[in-house]
Amino acid sequence: MKPFRHGQYRWLAAATALSLLADGMWMIATVWQVIDLDGGPKQLSFVAVGWSAGVVATTLVGGVLADRIPQRRIIVGVSVVRVLTASVVGIAAVAGLGAIWHLAVAGLVFGMTAGVFFPAYSAILPSIVDADDLLAANGIEGVLRPIMLQAAGPAAASVIVATISPGHAIVAVALAELACLLLLIGLRPVPLRRDLDAAEGHGVGHLLGDLREGFGYVARTPWLLATLLLATVLVMVSMGPIEVLLPFVIKDDLGGDATSHAWVMAAYGIGGAIASLVVSSLPLARRYLSVMVLMWGAGVLPLAFVGIAPDVVTLAALLFVVGGLFNAPNVIWGTLLQRRVPPPMLGRVSSLDFFVSLTFMPVSMAVAGPLGVAVGTDVVFLVAALIPLPLAFVAIAWARMRVDEIAHPLRPSDRPDSRDAHTLG
Repeated sequence: MKPFRHGQYRWLAAATALSLLADGMWMIATVWQVIDLDGGPKQLSFVAVGWSAGVVATTLVGGVLADRIPQRRIIVGVSVVRVLTASVVGIAAVAGLGAIWHLAVAGLVFGMTAGVFFPAYSAILPSIVDADDLLAANGIEGVLRPIMLQAAGPAAASVIVATISPGHAIVAVALAELACLLLLIGLRPVPLRRDLDAAEGHGVGHLLGDLREGFGYVARTPWLLATLLLATVLVMVSMGPIEVLLPFVIKDDLGGDATSHAWVMAAYGIGGAIASLVVSSLPLARRYLSVMVLMWGAGVLPLAFVGIAPDVVTLAALLFVVGGLFNAPNVIWGTLLQRRVPPPMLGRVSSLDFFVSLTFMPVSMAVAGPLGVAVGTDVVFLVAALIPLPLAFVAIAWARMRVDEIAHPLRPSDRPDSRDAHTLG
């Protein structure tokens, strides 16, 4: 793909792949470490909430920092913290000293580092990739994320869990993070795309001013605000059930194990990878906002059948579709932010995207376990499937997205200057 002609991007893509691999292994390793410590859905919710709370706590600060500090410095620092955290927890688990609260604290740290990393990654990408290559670059990230996060990572962790122990899988997470760090060190510094004069300062008041400026931009940009609100609801109703209840559907209803869980998540990842590759290989849709929002809204519909899936194969097929419809719009969304948001505030807007989308993730994960016990997993997944699509239509209408996407074309062939040049030619 075109972005790989940029040497810097090759380093960043390889490091991102390893970090996603580590995240995928962590996801499976912690689930089965909780089970190995005799934990259940409530304990898994407790562990999952730590990661989500960490993200929410640091994402806004991460966005401000990404617009003020060279992004390479940020992502290298994040990688160091992740290596140390996974190493300590993994060694403790292997030594037989592991506890559920260890996983919760480590999840909190991982979440905090993710909240700082994401805005820095989003802000650095347009600095090392040409504007015309951003769709392809986001497509590569869209392929890497499901393959490494939902397929390769869970598969590798499940093998280690099944043959050795969950603790050894956590040690493998630390090794993957170490390899990521070594690659990031090879990434050359990239200058900020923002000129900070002395008057702007670095005090708390100036940082809060930066944050207010980011909020103001989102509030007065209807397509951005409506999409973020829809994403908030989508996360609230779907992430908790998928992360917390799905492992127990596999284990208790279908008689599966860690390998079965990995296969289901692999199907989710493969679906996302294929869909991301297709979207990034085609011209950007003329109705890019409408397509993106409707795909997200429809993406959860297969969850309605999770409760009645007769076997792991059927469940994997359902998650394959969910993965495709969830991940394909992310390619459009990343490109949209990088193309339409002013460069000096891309870090802050990216952090607001991450923050608003994940504000209710801790609530979703905390509620999913007890709610599944109280009303049944079938009902929880059914409700999660039916709510988002009607709200997607509301978002399109309220933000007048069909007007906005025509007024702001992103395809070269749809731009007035391109049509004029063609006519004159």
